[in-house]
Amino acid sequence: MHPSPSSPAPGALSRRTMLAGAAGLAGAAATAAATAAPAQAAAPGPGRPDGGHRARTVVFRNVRPYGAAKATDLVVVDGRISDGPAPHGAKVVDGGGRIALPSLVDAHIHPDKTTWGGSWVSRRPASSIADYVAQDVDLFHAQRRPVSERAYGLMSHAVARGTRGMRAHADVAPAYGLAGVEGVAEARERLRHALDVQIVAFPQHGVIRTPGTAALLERAAREGLIDMIGGIDPIGFDKALDEQLDVVFGIADRHGVGVDIHLHDRGETGMRAMRGIVERTRALSLAGKVTVSHVFCLPGLSDRELGSIAEDLGDQDIALTTVAPSDSLVLPIARLREHGVRVGLGSDGVRDSWSPFGDADMMHRAHILGWVTDVRLDDELNDCYRVATHGGADVMGLAHADFRPGAPADFVLVRGECLPQVVVDMPRRDVVVHGGAVVARDGEFLA
Repeated sequence: MHPSPSSPAPGALSRRTMLAGAAGLAGAAATAAATAAPAQAAAPGPGRPDGGHRARTVVFRNVRPYGAAKATDLVVVDGRISDGPAPHGAKVVDGGGRIALPSLVDAHIHPDKTTWGGSWVSRRPASSIADYVAQDVDLFHAQRRPVSERAYGLMSHAVARGTRGMRAHADVAPAYGLAGVEGVAEARERLRHALDVQIVAFPQHGVIRTPGTAALLERAAREGLIDMIGGIDPIGFDKALDEQLDVVFGIADRHGVGVDIHLHDRGETGMRAMRGIVERTRALSLAGKVTVSHVFCLPGLSDRELGSIAEDLGDQDIALTTVAPSDSLVLPIARLREHGVRVGLGSDGVRDSWSPFGDADMMHRAHILGWVTDVRLDDELNDCYRVATHGGADVMGLAHADFRPGAPADFVLVRGECLPQVVVDMPRRDVVVHGGAVVARDGEFLA
């Protein structure tokens, strides 16, 4: 891979079939951080220049960046890659000839909903989005572990699988109040040394159709609990295009947070919502602070139609995310990039009421992206990994962890032959490094 510059039964409803048919089911029931950095940026302290202490230097010896034929040393000073020689006495970590790859970024995940690490949950049949939402509430109240514990378990597992950054969506609704946001924020604080996290207040129950939600979103932003305000299918689910977008964008404008809207609606319904998002982004000068997730209305467009909306997205620097649910719903990433559109990859829900599947392993998600798009060539496999690393970093406003001098020392060490083979085989992450510090070994998080 060429480094980028730093900077169920047929007819049954499941997460996959719901997403694929969201428009038909709708009647039932920045980057954000380009200007607002992740809330948990590291504070000055020992080993940081702004802390007034001696530089912290680590040498990762005998590693192969991007699977290079010849091993080299990576010198890390104060959490960043250095092109200078290692000083005498620097700490040394032996890479044993392993491949060094940029750590991954999960641009779309729901850690508040997860049952990860707990007892098995038997899911009930569902025939509408409203059924899933109701089961979300039932599962929330049935859990003996609080959101903070469940989210921490999943998020630390993601770190052990090589994730450096995460855009975390947490449900906000009268049924929960702000418990989801607050729980994810607690987990974020515990993981601040190992993971950069942005939190989205996500109105899964609708912004307009569920009274009281808008006030909770406003409160979350006003109290500084979140980085972004979410939305969901303004037409298909909320049935209030202008009202929802006015609320969501109004809160973002008043409180200086970003926007990240779930958009499953397809066809003209989805495109109307997209045009409304573009218009408000332009009118409120929120370029670079808006993301649209899933965006199932784009893959079915003609090349001309896609080029037109992509131009608008690029002009307003509106980012997109995909979870690669199927070959017909994954975003046309390469075409979007031609217009400068930032596109990231995410893992979505993990073992929640909607589905028993998911593992928060973004290398696995890169593998899934390659599988559903039927790639074969090495460059195509490399690009799947790029979307899961630099693509997500672009969405979150993180610098690329590309091993260039000054880049953040966020990388994984794995045994393998080359990057395409790693994407296919998904080897264990033997060592995970964040900010120059080893935060996981042999697939286990180091608390």
